[in-house]
Amino acid sequence: MAVSKSTFLSHLRTLAQLHVHGHRRRQLLPSFVTLRDLSFSTPEEAAAERRRRKRRLRIEPPLSSLNRSQQPTQPKPIQNPNAPKIPEPVSALSGNRLNLHNKILTLIRQNDLEEAALFTRHSIYSNCRPTIYTVNAVLNAQLRQSKYSDLLSLHRFITQAGVAPNVITYNLIFQTYLDCRKPDTAMEHYKQFINDSPVNPSPTTYRILVKGLVDNGKLERAMELLQDMGEKVLDADPVAYSYLMLGAARNGDADEIFRLYEELKEKKGGFVHDGVVYGSLMKGHFMRGMEKEAMECYDEACGENSKVKMSAVAYNSVVDALSKNGKFDEALRLFDRMRNEHNPPRRLAVNLGSFNVIADGYCAEGRFKDAIEVFRKMGDYRCSPDTLSFNNLIDQLCKNGLLVEAEELYGEMGDKGVNPDEYTYALLMDACFKVERIDDGAAYFRKMVESGLRPNLAVYNRLVDELVKVGKIDEAKSFYDMMVKKLKMDDASYKFMTKTLSDVGRLDDVLKMVDGILDEGAEFSEELQEFVKEELGKEGRAEDLTKLMEDKERQKAEAKAREAEAAEAAKKSARAAVATLLPSKLFGNKEVKSESPLASGSAVDDASANEATANKEAVEEATVVESATADSNSVEDTIKSEHSDETESENNDKVAA
Repeated sequence: MAVSKSTFLSHLRTLAQLHVHGHRRRQLLPSFVTLRDLSFSTPEEAAAERRRRKRRLRIEPPLSSLNRSQQPTQPKPIQNPNAPKIPEPVSALSGNRLNLHNKILTLIRQNDLEEAALFTRHSIYSNCRPTIYTVNAVLNAQLRQSKYSDLLSLHRFITQAGVAPNVITYNLIFQTYLDCRKPDTAMEHYKQFINDSPVNPSPTTYRILVKGLVDNGKLERAMELLQDMGEKVLDADPVAYSYLMLGAARNGDADEIFRLYEELKEKKGGFVHDGVVYGSLMKGHFMRGMEKEAMECYDEACGENSKVKMSAVAYNSVVDALSKNGKFDEALRLFDRMRNEHNPPRRLAVNLGSFNVIADGYCAEGRFKDAIEVFRKMGDYRCSPDTLSFNNLIDQLCKNGLLVEAEELYGEMGDKGVNPDEYTYALLMDACFKVERIDDGAAYFRKMVESGLRPNLAVYNRLVDELVKVGKIDEAKSFYDMMVKKLKMDDASYKFMTKTLSDVGRLDDVLKMVDGILDEGAEFSEELQEFVKEELGKEGRAEDLTKLMEDKERQKAEAKAREAEAAEAAKKSARAAVATLLPSKLFGNKEVKSESPLASGSAVDDASANEATANKEAVEEATVVESATADSNSVEDTIKSEHSDETESENNDKVAA
């Protein structure tokens, strides 16, 4: 279709105006914005334009990026993998982990601590990993029942499993070592806790450490720890001061009691509102003979208009001060008041310690039946006795010849869900020995061993000594056979049993005992050897010991020789197994292939000779490999040598052909 000239010119003027306006718009816009008015004439121009726009976008970001924060992103710091882990918060105890926690608490309430600990161990590497709060519940239950070895074993396991402990975990470990009479070990763990742990100590941490150090006779170290507490904890703790004042009272140092009280009073602004220190303060007045001042202190703490806050622990300290200083009637009145005020859970005025203190007071007054009666009423006030409480009262009864009442109390331990420990059985055993009930005492010892408890060497020595005194040699020997593998006996124990058997002419049993010592690998010192020779020499059998020891040495040498032979046989079998795994060519089992079926007889003979030579060399190399099976380089060299021999044989065949 033809276009008129006027139409064509008007169209050109329109395009020119668009070009001018487009150029002006490009000047007004930022440099990185490009407007394209017309299509590209070729694909190459379009591609070039795209590359140009990409380059500009890399250099000048789009407008949307200008609204973003101009702050550069800080790189995450690299965490040290050896840094201690921070314990989980309490919010982690939810969902399936909370269900697991409740299951383990149920096992604890059922007194099945072994299953609870085993369940915790198995759950560590399961899909539902227990929290540190669940682990602490098991550790606390084990601590209450004095299962120290199980507690430390479980703690070591969770530490290796990477469960981060919290401050409660550390407190339980401190308490364990202090209860085991290992204050130095507890302080080593405390130093490691302060230096390495991301967790801060709590006031309870210092209370446990101070009380444990005081109970273990390290009052000066407890004083130093109190200074550390002042640096890390802002407020002074009256409970920690009460433990220090109690330790000073045990040492008979009244001046130290009042010095500590004045120091605490100054830190508290001139008045101590917590009544936990008033019991020790009363003891200080009684020690100075100031009974009037002691009773004034009592009125200040427990009077009608008293401003002092009295807890169950505070009441117990006051009751103990009254009962031990000739004021037991006043202590009974205060105890009755405590029971009347006791209204759990709103008001807790008595606890387990209250009944222990008042029972001790009754025993000091010689009123043992009243002590037993008030001890049995403990459950009426939601207090449950523990092993220590039973042991305390059983000890008081046994010391005063009331073995029957002590055995009745021991029989009630099972009904209360309390397990007797080694000290319980030792008390009953010694009490039976005092009234010449030797068989009953031995029965308590046997029951202790059968219960899985481990008596110490002193208890065992008392047992065999009493049995020997009444002529029960066979029973003493049977207990020796039972405990010799469970106790690390010293020379004195061995000498006692040797002397006992020698005096009744049972020298063969003496030699059997020595035989057992040598078999167990126990130390058979020269002093003990001379003692046994002397006892055997009384009957002219001193050479029997020498012969026995020579036979033992020979048997040990023969056993070592047999072990060496067995090891050598194992090595030979291993070599043979490796030899069977080597390539068949290594042992000369090659099939020589000739290049032509028309090979001459001389060629066949040469091939046979070469094959024989190769077989001989292979056998020699196989011997070398058998003598050094583990050396892989020797095996490789042997295979390479065999391969070169085979190649040379084939080349000879070709030449002969």
